[in-house]
Amino acid sequence: MTEIKLYNTRTRKKERFDPIDPDNVRMYVCGPTVYDRAHLGNARPVVVFDVLFRLLRHVYGPDHVTYVRNFTDVDDKINARATESGRPISEITAETTQWFLDDMGELGALEPTHMPRATQYIPQMVAMIEDLIAKGHAYEAEGHVLFAVDSWREHYGRLSGRSVDDMIAGARVEVAPYKRNPMDFVLWKPSTPDLPGWDSPWGRGRPGWHIECSAMAFELLGKSFDIHGGGNDLMFPHHENEIAQSCCAHPEGDFARYWMHNEMLQVEGKKMSKSLGNFFTVRDLLEGNWDGGWKVPGEVIRFVFLSTHYRKPMDWTEKKAREAKTALRKLSEQADETRSGAPDQRIVDALASDLNTPMVFDLLNRLWARGDSKTLTASAKLLGIDLVKISKSIWGKPFFVEFPGGAGGEGEDFQPNIGFLSWGSISQATMDKLRPMIHRWLKLRRDKNWSEADELKERIGTTGIELTVTKTPAGVTSATAKIGDNFDPAKLEALE
Repeated sequence: MTEIKLYNTRTRKKERFDPIDPDNVRMYVCGPTVYDRAHLGNARPVVVFDVLFRLLRHVYGPDHVTYVRNFTDVDDKINARATESGRPISEITAETTQWFLDDMGELGALEPTHMPRATQYIPQMVAMIEDLIAKGHAYEAEGHVLFAVDSWREHYGRLSGRSVDDMIAGARVEVAPYKRNPMDFVLWKPSTPDLPGWDSPWGRGRPGWHIECSAMAFELLGKSFDIHGGGNDLMFPHHENEIAQSCCAHPEGDFARYWMHNEMLQVEGKKMSKSLGNFFTVRDLLEGNWDGGWKVPGEVIRFVFLSTHYRKPMDWTEKKAREAKTALRKLSEQADETRSGAPDQRIVDALASDLNTPMVFDLLNRLWARGDSKTLTASAKLLGIDLVKISKSIWGKPFFVEFPGGAGGEGEDFQPNIGFLSWGSISQATMDKLRPMIHRWLKLRRDKNWSEADELKERIGTTGIELTVTKTPAGVTSATAKIGDNFDPAKLEALE
C-alpha cells in the first residue's frame, strides 16, 4: 500500500499517516459561513482537501473514507444580511449554500460524505456545553456560557504555538466584564426576539462559532478521528478552541490526530481586499466579471491553485490563469476517451508526499511528452482534472473553424462552403447566427468592399472570434475563425 506522509501542524513536522481504522479513514474540514458568494480565498481549502480526499479514496478505497465539511448557517453576518435585505434567514442560507456547492462543483470538487448544517445539531451542542459545565471547564455568566481557558491552561495554545500569558498580554480587544479570564470564549450567547434562538438551560440563545465544529465532528466522526483541515487563518482561535472543547468534553479521545492548514491567497502580489479593488468571487471568475474580463473555466482555477504547494502562499494572477488554460488545453489533446488507464505510481507517490501537486504537474507533462494518453488521463483525474471533459468543451478545443474555398466564388449566387469543424458544445442557435455573418464578410471581401468587411470583422471580434483569410501555396484561399479565451456567445447573439 502507498505510504502517505502529511505535514502535521500540531507537531510541526511531516509524519507517516497511520489511520485509526484503515476501513474508515475520517477527515473533517471547516466549511463556509453561508451568507454570500464564496470568494476566491474560500475556494483554496476546498480544492486542497478535495485532492487529499481523492488520494485517500485511491489508497484506502472509496467506501473506506468519510469526509465531513460543515456549513455554518447561524452567524451574526447572516443575521446582518437578513436585516439588510429583509429576507428570511432560512431563505438566505439555503440559497447561498447551493451557490457554494454549485461554484465548488465547477472547480471539480467532489461533495463530501457529510455536509452538516450547524442548525441541525443544536441539541448536540447544548449537550456538549452542559457536559463541559459539569466537568468544570465552562461556566454561565449573564446569560452566556463561556469556556474556562484556565481549566485547560497547560495545553491551550499548543497548536498555534502560543502561551496563554502571551495571548493575554497581546490582546487588543475590550474584555467583557463577566469573563473570568480575558481568553475565555463563548459557547452560548443570548438571543434577542429578532434573532435566531433556541431554548436551553441558560435561556433562549444561540451557539458560539467554535462549539459547532466540535459537536458535529463528535457526532459524525467520534471522539477520535484522523485529519482536521482548514485555512491557517483558522488555526487560532477557531481550531485552538475546538481542541480545548473537544478534549475536555471527551478526555479519553484524541480529537484530531493530524492537523493540516493551507496558506492564504493573494491577488497579483497583494492581499485580496475590497479596498484594493482586487476582491472577487469564484462566480465572478467563472462569468468573466473581474479585471481580466474573460470567463475562467473552473478547471483553470483548480490548476492555478494546485500549481503552488498548499503550505505556501498562492498568488493569483491573470498571467498564471492564461498559462494554466494553455497547459490544460495541451494536455487535453491526448485525452483518452475510454478512461481505462490507471494513475502513474510516481504521481500517486508525489501526492502521498504531503500533496506535492507542483511535482504532479511536472510528471503530467512527461506523460504527455511520452504520448501515454491512458496514464495521463487517469493521473490527471486523480488530481481532479478531467481531460476528456476539457477536450470536449468549447474552451478545450484548438478553436479553429475552417471554411474551405470561402474566399472565392463568382456571381450573385455566391454561396461559400462554410463548415464548422471542432466546434465543441456551441449551440445550434449560435452556429446559425454566425454562418450568415461570415458569409456576408466573405462576400464583402470578394467584392473588395474592404471598409465594410473590416467593420464587420471588428464587430464579430468583439464577441471573441477572430476572422482571418489564408492562401495555400497552391493558391487556394480559405477563411478561418479562431475562438479566443474571451468568446461570449451572448455577445454574438446580440449582434444585429
